[in-house]
Amino acid sequence: MRIGILGTGAMATALGGAWVRAGHDVLVGGRDRAAAAATAARTGAAKDGTLADAAAYGELVLVAVPAGVAPQLVNGLAAVLAGRTVVDCSNPVEPGDDGLTLTTGGTTSVARLMADAAPDAHVVKAFNLCHDSIWTLPRPAFEGTPLAVPFCGDDPNSLDRIAALITSMGCTPMPCGGLSRAVHIEATAAFAIGVWWSGAEPRFAFPTSERA
Repeated sequence: MRIGILGTGAMATALGGAWVRAGHDVLVGGRDRAAAAATAARTGAAKDGTLADAAAYGELVLVAVPAGVAPQLVNGLAAVLAGRTVVDCSNPVEPGDDGLTLTTGGTTSVARLMADAAPDAHVVKAFNLCHDSIWTLPRPAFEGTPLAVPFCGDDPNSLDRIAALITSMGCTPMPCGGLSRAVHIEATAAFAIGVWWSGAEPRFAFPTSERA
């Protein structure tokens, strides 16, 4: 599929590279054209351009910028993003006195704020639970099992598109419901990252489904 990427940082590079390896057509867009060109070169993408170029390019658009600026960015591109699948991979987290906390207060999600800022786009929350290095692996799998990628959104066609994209990366789609569930996925990231930072392993807190 045709994918536009808004941003030139670590997640833009890692996910863009994974999608190029999976055979997708990727254009990297940035405020700084030199940075966009450098990120495109690192991912293997054949194209780079401005943020507006990337927003207009893809049937799917990844917003790979910090959580605090993502809603404002998509608001400025709302007319171009109308009708497109827009992926939010951000984590609105910051260190606090009691550990890692959500900058949103846990009452809303960045994905919802993006959907409000670009109401005619189809926002999907996905790809936020793993460090960018995971997406540099050819086909992420652990203990013989492909990595599961949680995602949520309200538009059925966009959810199908995301599931196909995840499958093309050698991962397993894990649908988690409508966009209202994005707040839970973001909170899961805050919990898991905090546990990892403490030196523990969050997956050990969950038994297998048949025992749960």
